[in-house]
Amino acid sequence: MPNRAEKEIWVFGDLRNERFFGFGLNVLAKAREVAQPVPAKVVMVLIGLCDADESKIDPVMQAFIPVAAAEKLCLAHGADKVYVLDVTGLSAPRADIYGHVLAEAVLQLKPMLVLFALTDFGRELAARTASLRNAGLLADCLDLRIENGEVIASSPSWGGEIMAELTFLDKHKTGFATVQPQVHHAVKARGVPGAVERIPVKCPDGANGIKFLSSELEPAEHRKLEEAEVVVVGGAGLGNMDDFGLVRELAAAMGGEVGATRPPVLQHWVDKDRLIGQTGKNVRPGLLLSVGTSGAVQYTAGIAEAKTIVAINRDKRSPIFQIADFGIVTDARAFLPILTTKIKQVVMRKMADVLCEQKGSASREGEGFGAKVCKLREAHNWSMEDLAKATGQTPEFIDQVENEKFSPSVGFLLTLAKALNVNPGTFLSKAEKDIIQDQRSKAFIKRTRNYSYQTLTPHAESDHLRAFMITIESRQIHKPVEYKHEGEEFIYVMEGELEVTLGGKTHHLKRDESIHFNSDIPHKLKSFSNEDTRCLVILYTV
Repeated sequence: MPNRAEKEIWVFGDLRNERFFGFGLNVLAKAREVAQPVPAKVVMVLIGLCDADESKIDPVMQAFIPVAAAEKLCLAHGADKVYVLDVTGLSAPRADIYGHVLAEAVLQLKPMLVLFALTDFGRELAARTASLRNAGLLADCLDLRIENGEVIASSPSWGGEIMAELTFLDKHKTGFATVQPQVHHAVKARGVPGAVERIPVKCPDGANGIKFLSSELEPAEHRKLEEAEVVVVGGAGLGNMDDFGLVRELAAAMGGEVGATRPPVLQHWVDKDRLIGQTGKNVRPGLLLSVGTSGAVQYTAGIAEAKTIVAINRDKRSPIFQIADFGIVTDARAFLPILTTKIKQVVMRKMADVLCEQKGSASREGEGFGAKVCKLREAHNWSMEDLAKATGQTPEFIDQVENEKFSPSVGFLLTLAKALNVNPGTFLSKAEKDIIQDQRSKAFIKRTRNYSYQTLTPHAESDHLRAFMITIESRQIHKPVEYKHEGEEFIYVMEGELEVTLGGKTHHLKRDESIHFNSDIPHKLKSFSNEDTRCLVILYTV
């Protein structure tokens, strides 16, 4: 066997776009670490499309990394050599053809190990190439090392509950492995000797069994999770589909995206395209909330690039707390509704501030009231028609608001708050709330001073819930005119009979009968008996 075969570790460089190529540089850094004890040369393998018919170039290729630029980057990040396999007559990357090209190169040059970044394309390419060479494949590796000439891989097993150590049955044969790129980081280093070798390759005939029809870029809608600045991930700890809905509500309130670990996906609480981890998507948000997740390695590999991780779990020994920046030990099902309400209030208060500022000056693009309305609408998966219906407006009105054509009235903000189940009091400053509370207290004292009230809740002028007894003399009215006030009212007749005029409609209540109504409806009370009428009144105000 040629000496060269035992002295090279290859890494496949995916040129489809900068992100995938960056994954390859991460794996290259790991390959350098693995190669040191052998010692072995680290080689980056690039597959270029040579002399392709420009009229047949696929639109997906717009983001393709030029081979010349990729060569320089590979050498600057530690590749000892770069092999460029130029494939003629190919207009777009195809795992089936790439597999034949790589398999032929492996047969000729016999590297000891070939590594692929763990992506959908890398997973398929590794499997095809290993199969063509009748070789072993170590999948989903979090770590690799070489001991006594054997490649040993650490890979999660049993749903991520344990970490298994695997190796190849035949250590003299070229081995293949897919490596999690997020747990490794590219390094700036010059390889030795830092050479580039170009190897012309004809598009193989062996791949003719598959006919290429078309390809297209993934819709932006499907990339939202991977590109989101805020991600809320739900795990098995939420217990059921209904409680998983708390994650959706929190994500919507924060203008973020919903993610999930494997158990919620398997239980059909959420679509499989929301799966995060080694066999799902990798995310890199500025803020990630991990709710009811244990922290299995298959999941945490997919969130390694998140800038800030907040974990919420009732088990303080859960592994998720080991990687979280902040941890909250509590029952998520009780905590999330409170957190969501508070976040909604903060978001709506900020929107009110933006709207007020916007009345006086132009807002910067993407930061105005309209942009925030659009973000909230999309976070709730509402169409313009949905939001228009919820706020009593037209889709054209919503479109004009979101495109900053004009600033809506505060009334629109209040209806928007109602549609999102946010207390309108959110829009009041502390000083404004204190003024309203003072006015409410004075009105309560004035109202109870002139009539036969017996207060059952002392100092109730500062409370939302109040109880008192009203005595109305025989055949007399409580007040000369109908009146109304905020909140709800419950009246129970203890003695005599009561006539209640409510919104122009008359109700007669006898002893032990009661009525409950919204007290913002004009109403008037009158004794309807030959004796005094005594009533218990419960009043709730917002």
